[in-house]
Parts: sequence; structure tokens; C-alpha cells
Amino acid sequence: MELAWTEIQGKIAHDPVIIDKMICSSASRRVYVPGPVIVGAGPSGLAMSACLREKGVPSIILERSNCIASLWQLKTYDRLRLHLPKQFCELPLMSFPKNFPTYPSKQQFIKYLENYAEAFGIKPLFNETVKLAEFDKVLGMWRVRSESKSSGSGFDGELMVTEYVCRWLVVATGENAEVMIPEIEGMEEFGSAGGKIVHTSSYKSGEIFKGKKVLVVGCGNSGMEVCLDLCHHSARPYLVVRDTVHVLPQEMLGKSTFGLSMCLLKWLPVRLVDQFLLIMSWLVFGDTSRLGLVRPKLGPLELKNVAGKTPVLDVGTLAKIKSGDIKVCPAIRRLKPHAVEFIDGRTEKLDSIILATGYKSNVPSWLKEGNMFSDKDGFPKKPFPNGWKGDNGLYAVGFTKRGLLGASMDARRIAEDIAQCWKAESKHHLTSYPSSVVLLPQTT
Repeated sequence: MELAWTEIQGKIAHDPVIIDKMICSSASRRVYVPGPVIVGAGPSGLAMSACLREKGVPSIILERSNCIASLWQLKTYDRLRLHLPKQFCELPLMSFPKNFPTYPSKQQFIKYLENYAEAFGIKPLFNETVKLAEFDKVLGMWRVRSESKSSGSGFDGELMVTEYVCRWLVVATGENAEVMIPEIEGMEEFGSAGGKIVHTSSYKSGEIFKGKKVLVVGCGNSGMEVCLDLCHHSARPYLVVRDTVHVLPQEMLGKSTFGLSMCLLKWLPVRLVDQFLLIMSWLVFGDTSRLGLVRPKLGPLELKNVAGKTPVLDVGTLAKIKSGDIKVCPAIRRLKPHAVEFIDGRTEKLDSIILATGYKSNVPSWLKEGNMFSDKDGFPKKPFPNGWKGDNGLYAVGFTKRGLLGASMDARRIAEDIAQCWKAESKHHLTSYPSSVVLLPQTT
């Protein structure tokens, strides 16, 4: 027997997010969400929800994992700390605790995010994997289809398919949704001989690699720090450097390099600030090309603006490279049983390989729209700072390639934009849409 539409209106009025109230008699349902649906409960999604709440706009977050900030909680190594000072990494409306160090640890950052969610009453819907999102031109709304393993009477272990119908859709899955695994000739051969190949998303510490020869593929911040961690656990790391890279000191003249750069950019053009950074880096490190770390032709800030490539902020790895504890190697030609052959013809025996090859966006796999996001890389087509808004109430937060600071900027802009529409349309939320928008319990 179907519920009366007036009863549903009453439920929505008292509880805008009626997910738990709308229990259906089959493993599928449709739920009308008066406010935005946010996909992703990482820092970007949390910031988005908090900014909307401040504007009086309700929202829900769909998260495929079982916790907030799953990348930080489940896929990062133990020694990780924020690479930038905490003032550049805080989310909107809430600062880090004063007793936190300048560079908070992984555990401290996770605690900050948990406190943030609690402070703003953010309760994501966990284990909800969005499989499809597309705009319905007839309804003038987004249809977001999610799959989850349901629990409770009658549904244990059964796949629940839910379609959320909403006016606004915020993509907050971010730049690091899926791991990137390069294709290297001989990977199966290396693995079948007992060699271990893992991505940094599965790496916690170098303890299990003690005394082992470990090849780290990738020389970004993660690759550099993993090498340092391996050294601290008495492993013998080799670092593959396939491309040019800028390595900068984490601090200069007693200040964070990032903070100093932001300050100088208020008065000087990018190229002059780049020249200053490179001179200071040379004074600290000397010529890094002698260590196998050749710098790009463009300066670090200009390269970041043009290509989105982040410079490495050194936390002690270069000292280990200079001492010979970490050996820099060229690109890989192929893998062999317990060995690697480099493009310069050298062969080195190995025990394990750690792929510090980064992550990628997964937006094209589930979002069906052709204007805002690129099918090639899953990023907004418009460059920063204009990539946050698309058509038909579609938004993106956390795709600026500017870390948490960029995500916070996006969240504020989007919340302001949605709030303006919300105020204009709020009086129609409970009366404008037909009962077909919400899937009522099926008759039998």
C-alpha cells in the first residue's frame, strides 16, 4: 500500500534527508533530497557540507568507504605529516587546535577531521558507491544511483540500489580517487618469482622491509618520504627518477617555503619568486642534478601553475641520497625475477618494489555529462580558479591541484552560489515536484 504524498511531505519537512525513513519492500528505492548531494567524504566533501550548513542549506554526503577521509585513514603511511604548515591546511570555519605542531601528523589531521565533522553535525552515508549520475532534463534534477550492501531485517548481504534525486550535485571525490599502476614489462615475471610489488596506498611502514633491497618508483613527495622511512627501518632503498623534479627545502629563512612564497607573490611576479626559491635551494642543497635529480626548465611555481606538478618539499631525503643510503636510478626498462634492468643497461637485484606512482580521478567512470569534466583525466576542463561550477547545478570541489587550500576556496564559492538558488527556490521544495520523484513502497 502506497504512503500518501502529504505524509511524505510531512516527513521531508521534519527530516529533509529521509533516507532512513523511506524503507522499501525491495532492494531498490528512490529518495528525493531537497538540498545538494555531495559525492565523497574526504576533506573536500566535509568542507562543502560545513559551508552549506552555515548558509542554512541541508545536504547529504555519499561515501563509498566506511569512514571519513578514507585516503588518509586507510591508504597513507604511518610517518606521514602535512607538508604545509597547518594554517594553509585548515578547512573553512574551524582552525586546528593551538597545541598542534606546525606540521600535524597523520593521526592529528584525522582527529581534526573527525572533530570537524562532529562540530558541524556531518554524518555521511557510508558504504555508498556511486555508480551513475546524470541530469534528467524532464525533471530538471540530477539522478544519482548508488549501490551498497544493506543491513537489517531482510537485506543482510543483499545489494541495495538507491537513486537519489536532487537539484544540485557536488563532486568531491577529488584528485586521488583511484591508484595509478604503471605497466612495466616483466611485472608478472617479477611477482611470480616471489618479488613483492605494492602501491604506496598499501604501504604503512618500512618495518617489514628491514634488510631488503627495495625499489621505489616515483620521486614525488610520497616516493621521497617512503625512501626516508625505509632508511629509518634499515632497508636499502633505490629511487627511480624518470623525469625532472624540483626539490625545495621545507623551510627557508626560518619560515615555511610555501608561506614565504605566498608572501613574496603579493609583491613580486612568479618568475622572480621562482628565481629566489631556486637560489635558496642551491645554497641549501647544491646542484641536485649531480644527485640524479635534474630540475625542470620552468621554475617550481610556474610549473605548478602550468602543469599542476607539485615540487617536492624535502624532509631529510636528500641528505640520505648524498650519504649513499638512498641510490637514485634512471627509468626502468624491464623487470626480471628478483631483478630490475634500467634504461642505461644496468641490472640490480631486488626483493620488493613500491609504486609511488600516485592517484587519479575516477569521475568519468560514473558522472555522465560532457561539458564540465574531461573524459581524459577526470578534471574540470576550465583551469583554476574557474573549474568549480558547471551546468544544471553541477559543481566540483577539490580539483584545483592546490591541496586543501584550493578545496576550501571551492567550498566557500559553491556554498554561496547554491545558497542564493536555495533562498529563491526554498518555498517550492515541498510543492513543486510530483510524487513520482520519491519512490514509494511498491504495492504487492
